[in-house]
Amino acid sequence: MRDRIGEMLLKAGMIDESKLEQALDYQRNQGGKVYGALVKLDHLNEDDLVEFLARQLGLPTVSLDEIDVDPDAVRVMPPEMAQKHMAIPYSRVDSTLHVAMADPTDLNAIDDIKFRTGLAVEVSISSESQIRKALDTYYDTGMAVDDVLDDFQDDDLEALDSDISELEVQDAAKMAEEAPVVKLVNYVLKEAIQKKASDIHVEPYEKIFRVRFRIDGALYEVLKPPMKLRNPVISRLKIMSKLDIAERRLPQDGRIKLKLGKGRDMDFRVSVLPTLFGEKVVMRLLDKSNLQLDMTKLGFEEKPLSWFKEAIHKPFGMVLVTGPTGSGKTTTLYSALSELNTTEVNISTAEDPVEFNLHGINQVQMHEEIGLTFASALRSFLRQDPDIIMVGEIRDFETAEIGVKAALTGHMVLSTLHTNDAPQTINRLLNMGIEPFLVASSVNMVVAQRLARKVCPQCKVEIDPPVEALRDLGVKMEDVGTFPVYEGTGCNFCSGTGFKGRVALYECMPIFDEIKELVLAGASAMEIKREAIRLGMDTLRMAGINKLKEGMSTITEVARSTMAD
Repeated sequence: MRDRIGEMLLKAGMIDESKLEQALDYQRNQGGKVYGALVKLDHLNEDDLVEFLARQLGLPTVSLDEIDVDPDAVRVMPPEMAQKHMAIPYSRVDSTLHVAMADPTDLNAIDDIKFRTGLAVEVSISSESQIRKALDTYYDTGMAVDDVLDDFQDDDLEALDSDISELEVQDAAKMAEEAPVVKLVNYVLKEAIQKKASDIHVEPYEKIFRVRFRIDGALYEVLKPPMKLRNPVISRLKIMSKLDIAERRLPQDGRIKLKLGKGRDMDFRVSVLPTLFGEKVVMRLLDKSNLQLDMTKLGFEEKPLSWFKEAIHKPFGMVLVTGPTGSGKTTTLYSALSELNTTEVNISTAEDPVEFNLHGINQVQMHEEIGLTFASALRSFLRQDPDIIMVGEIRDFETAEIGVKAALTGHMVLSTLHTNDAPQTINRLLNMGIEPFLVASSVNMVVAQRLARKVCPQCKVEIDPPVEALRDLGVKMEDVGTFPVYEGTGCNFCSGTGFKGRVALYECMPIFDEIKELVLAGASAMEIKREAIRLGMDTLRMAGINKLKEGMSTITEVARSTMAD
C-alpha cells in the first residue's frame, strides 16, 4: 500500500515514481517507513522532508538537539509505544502533552497516544534520526539499531538470502563468521546482559525477524533485523553453542559461555526449535553473580522462613518446592543447598539442566537419551553414601517412590513438582501412586511459590485505589486505608514499565500432625488447605497482599501472579 507521505512527496515533485518504487521495495525487504527508506537511499534530504511536512500540514517543527526535553513528560509514554510510533514527548503543560513525531500523518498513532496517556496531544515535527537519538538518550533503550546495521552492506549480504540447507556446511559457517553478523549477535547478547534480561527470543516469521527480551517476567520487542540476516544470525548462535549448523529439522540444545572481564562469566542456555519459517532460538541467561543464595533476601516472611529452615535442617525427610516454570523454584532449592553445604555432609544433585555450578556439591546432568534419568540417578546416589539429595523434578511414580524411600531411610531429599499450590502437591503424590502413609511419613514441608514484579522505586507514586479493588483482591475490610498503595508511572530506570526487579511469594505448608491425619484419611486438597490456614499458613494471595502492604508491589501485579483463595 502507498504511504501517505510518499504520495505527498510525489505530488509535490520532490521525488519521481521510480524513486518511490525503490523506497517501497526497500521498505518491504528492510522494514521501517517509506520516508525513512527515501532518506537512506539518498533520494531525499531529512531536513528538507521536515520542512516540507511542516509547510504541507501547518505544524511546527522542533529540534530535539537544541531543546531541554522534560523527563516528567517522557515518563508519561512507555518506551515501547514511543519506539512503535517514532514519537517522543518533550513537554507537558497542564493536560496537554507536546509530542515530536517523524510521521504526523499517522492519525492512528496520535489517537493511541491520546488514549494511553489520557492527555490532549499537540504534535510537532522532528526528523527520524533526532527522535531515534532522543529515544536512546531519554529511554535508555540501548537499541540504536541503525548504528549497528550501518556496517551491513548489500554486497556483504548477497549470498545470505540462500537457504542454508542448500549450501555446503563450510559456506554456512563462513557466512556466520562475517564481521557484521558477529557484531550484531554480540550486540544483542551484551544488551540482554545490561538490561538484566532472563531470556532472549530470536524469532523468524514469514515477513519479519525479531528479537525479544524477557525482563522481570514480561517480554519486550527490542530489535527487528532485516530478514536477510535470519539464517546467518541463527547459524552464528548455533556455532557459538557448538551445535550442528547443518541440522535444521530437529530441536537442539547447547550452551554459550562468555567472559565479561573482571573475572565475571555469563552462561547462556540455548534451545533451537525448528518452526514454520526457520529456527527459533531461545537463550536463558545464567548469571552466577546475580544468583541470590541468601534465604533472608528471597522474599520469605519471618514465620515461613523459620518453618522452611527447620524443615531442611531435619536429619531426614522430603521438602518439595512447587510452582510453574520460571517461578524461581531452582533458586529457592539452591539457597537451601547453600545453607546446608558444609564439609560434614555429602550433597548430590540430579538436574536437567545444571544451571549453576555450586562449589562442594556433586551435580549430575541428566541425559535421558542414554538412560540417565532422575530415577536412575537417584538410585546411583543411594550407593554414594549421601546425606542430602536434590532431584530436579519429580515427574513420575518411579522417581517419587525412590525419593520417598530415600527420605524414610535417613536422607534429606529436596525436589520440585508442578502444582498450583502447596495442598495440591499432596494429592499429586497420591495420584502418582504413592501410598498415603508414605506421604504422611516422608514429607516435611511443601512450599509453593510465584514471582511478582516489584514497583519501580524511582517512579512509584501513592494512589487512592477503589475499595472494591482491595476487597476483591482479598484485603480485609478493617485493613483498607491503613497502608499506602503504590503504582509506577514509568521512568528511565524501569524503561517505562513501572516495575523493576521481582520478589518471590511463598506459601509454606509444614506437614503438621493435623495435616498428616487428613492425608491418612484421604482428605481433599481444599480440606487440607483450610486446616493449613487454620494452623497459620499464609496462602500465595496472602503473601502477595503482604508485599502490597509493604509497598513492594501493586494491586494488578498481585492479582496477576496469584489466584484468589
